[in-house]
Amino acid sequence: MISKKMEDALNNQVAAEYYSAHLYLAMSAYFESVDLPGFANWMRIQYQEEMSHAEKLFDYIIERDGRALLKAFDAPQAEWKSTLEVIEETYRHEQKVTGLINDLTDLAISEKDHASQIFLQWFVNEQVEEEASVKSIIQQLKLLGDSKAGLFQIDRELGQRVFTPPATTTA
Repeated sequence: MISKKMEDALNNQVAAEYYSAHLYLAMSAYFESVDLPGFANWMRIQYQEEMSHAEKLFDYIIERDGRALLKAFDAPQAEWKSTLEVIEETYRHEQKVTGLINDLTDLAISEKDHASQIFLQWFVNEQVEEEASVKSIIQQLKLLGDSKAGLFQIDRELGQRVFTPPATTTA
């Protein structure tokens, strides 16, 4: 059985993951509007990943005899000035999510909730990967400067990304 405090915190994270999904879908729409289908694809995959993260948390709450709730969240931003601005916003957002996951892990430790500690390690590892992936794109964009050919090449590479659902694990 999960504590009420842990249940509430996990439900808040479900909402944060759904917000992240909507933010990335908004970014995908932005990239479509500026004719960068590869970047749009990359963001669409991010959307799918965040949806799966929300569902993973949702199912975990239920598995631990908690009450999973769907909470409201604000609409995400929809306009940006440049490709680099979008990706830098993505990086800042992933850093924020990392902080939220770390806070959840700290709570699991303080609650002596060993099952949640183990469950959350998947998310800790996922955030390391997420931040590194986005930072790599930022570095590439900074290196190319104003090169349209370079932007085209990155767009093509990002268009190759496919969604791989996370492995199902139980606590």
